[in-house]
Amino acid sequence: MRTGRRAAAVLVLPYVALLLVGGLVPAGYAVVKSLQNESETGFGGISSYQRVVSDLRFAETFGNVALTLLIWLPLMLIGVVGLALLVDASPGRFGTTMRFIYYLPGALAGVANFMLWLFLLDPGQSPIAFLWHGFGYGTLNEVAQPGNLPYILAAMLFFQGAGTWVVVLSGGLHSIPDHVLEAARIDGAGAWDTAWRVKLPMIRPWLGYLTLLNLAYGFQLFLEPQVLSQVTHGLIAPQWTPNQLGFSYAYQILDTPMAAAMSVILLAITLGVGLLVVRRSGLFDDGR
Repeated sequence: MRTGRRAAAVLVLPYVALLLVGGLVPAGYAVVKSLQNESETGFGGISSYQRVVSDLRFAETFGNVALTLLIWLPLMLIGVVGLALLVDASPGRFGTTMRFIYYLPGALAGVANFMLWLFLLDPGQSPIAFLWHGFGYGTLNEVAQPGNLPYILAAMLFFQGAGTWVVVLSGGLHSIPDHVLEAARIDGAGAWDTAWRVKLPMIRPWLGYLTLLNLAYGFQLFLEPQVLSQVTHGLIAPQWTPNQLGFSYAYQILDTPMAAAMSVILLAITLGVGLLVVRRSGLFDDGR
């Protein structure tokens, strides 16, 4: 028993160290910084939070992220679950090959993936230019107008991450005991009933894990809208997401207490939503 506990401690220790250095210490520093006054010369209480919340762009940035998540998360859940179930039902090498093919887009680095999307979104160069012309778009600025941005970001994020999650859910599906599936077949369950009534309920924690990490990533959106704002020469607001707004506080108006307050607000919202997802999905239940 002691040997097992020591081995577990050795395995957990590097993670705890990284959590302290990369998570808890920066979060604590942000809380302290956010409580300074505007000139950073003394205690300012919650004045930084009041200034952030009173900024007219504050609610707008969260609305932009919420709209993107409303499009992206259902697309991700339905698409990934459907693909994972199809791969799981495919025997032998075909299923293995398809898992690898689906994973390839996610293996691209974020910047490389984004550059590929810039090429796809430009009607003057895109291989799907016929689609943009069908919508009446002739330039990148027309395609990437602010009203289209939530849909563009949802498509980018789906194709970037779907393959990785297909692999993750495939692992969950493979963990379902054979005798459970055999019992379902004996009871007369077809492929649809087995998928809907047996497989999906048993991978519920994996679906919670998918939802949790994608929600966290969605609230932290920065690279995609930031670069799109630059390449469209300001057509998209440079403070389109909360992270971009916090960035502008820190590096444009040089108000680090406001930037820290925004980061703490983002952390609190992400933790709150994450705890709700964990509780509803049973992500960390021990199965008893």
